[in-house]
Amino acid sequence: MSLVWKLLRRHVSVPQFAGFFFANLLGMLIVLLSVQFYYDVLPVFTQGDSFIKKDYLIVSKRISMVSTFGGRSNAFSAADIDEIKAQKFCKSVGAFTSSRYKVSASMGVEGMAYMSTEMFFESVPDRFVDADLKDWHFAEGDPVVPIILPRSYLTIYNFGFAQSRSLPKLSEGVVSMLDLNVRLRGNGREGVMKGRVIGFSNRLNTILVPESFMKWSNSLYAPDGDAGPTRLIVEVYNPADDAIARFLQEKGYDTEEDKLDAGKTTYFLKIVSGVVMSVGLLISVLSFYILMLSIYLLVQKNTTKLENLLLIGYSPWRVGLPYQVLTVGMNVLVLLLAIGLLTWLRGYYLDMILLLFPQMEEASLWPACALGVVLCVAVSVLNVCAIQRKVMAIWRHKD
Repeated sequence: MSLVWKLLRRHVSVPQFAGFFFANLLGMLIVLLSVQFYYDVLPVFTQGDSFIKKDYLIVSKRISMVSTFGGRSNAFSAADIDEIKAQKFCKSVGAFTSSRYKVSASMGVEGMAYMSTEMFFESVPDRFVDADLKDWHFAEGDPVVPIILPRSYLTIYNFGFAQSRSLPKLSEGVVSMLDLNVRLRGNGREGVMKGRVIGFSNRLNTILVPESFMKWSNSLYAPDGDAGPTRLIVEVYNPADDAIARFLQEKGYDTEEDKLDAGKTTYFLKIVSGVVMSVGLLISVLSFYILMLSIYLLVQKNTTKLENLLLIGYSPWRVGLPYQVLTVGMNVLVLLLAIGLLTWLRGYYLDMILLLFPQMEEASLWPACALGVVLCVAVSVLNVCAIQRKVMAIWRHKD
């Protein structure tokens, strides 16, 4: 093969192959970096306490003077919920279930209570809860009920209530260690249970308990009350869809505007991620096209030498092998350099992400490496097939 290569390399254009090399390296790096960045930040999007996991809206009926003084119910009927589910923008709907009995709680340390308050409970389907669900379960007879508090409540306590009364400020970790005694009263019954705060929610501005606990406690302490849900949590496909605002306005429903704006931000971030990956793939395709043009031009310049080599007995596979080795070698070198640059860039942005989310688990580098190997193999196979096809066309023509 060395003799064949010496005859064919005279027309190799270094600038052309350098152009292919750097274009392919840039395209490969963009694609791998997009995939790896997606997997690195995926825990931020999908872990329990996520600020951008999915697009949710909290919907309620508008409270007016008529409903206040006229006794009109603000609860959603089954027909209302079915109508929302039938909308094209709706992906799923969950209902808030409220406690229909009286709830009070006292909080303290080592059995010494230093704060007590009247409170309420609500529950939603587990798939809508934005907290770690590892301890989010309750069965009849369990002595402890898990509770999720709104993070805003802790902020109000620390910088409002506690500061004005010279009480100690509490971190999330400290709150989870406090003793919480929950007193339930209703239907002529009274019970006391231990409560444990297992997490904090950014999405749901209410005191959450598991649905299993809510069904059990309502059936025990308020079996006759069965009011419909007054709030719904709606998962939408595209929060930027103007049909959402039109529908809410037409039906007289209210929602949290900041949640809608956050959903729009999520949607546009997804678009940007897709565009970046598409640009990387486009550059890779263009680099592959540049390589094929270079190979075809090189083969065309060496047509006479290739014909002579084929006439003296060299097989088409033997004649095309130097070009195939050249292209495959360049593809492998591009892959190795892209992975090296990816590792360096990943270490740079991962440090900043971990500063913002110190509890985030670091993702593996294998998905991006596997994709790089697949792309390298696919491009190499196409290169080899194209070169072999060109050489076979010359061989058939001479034959």
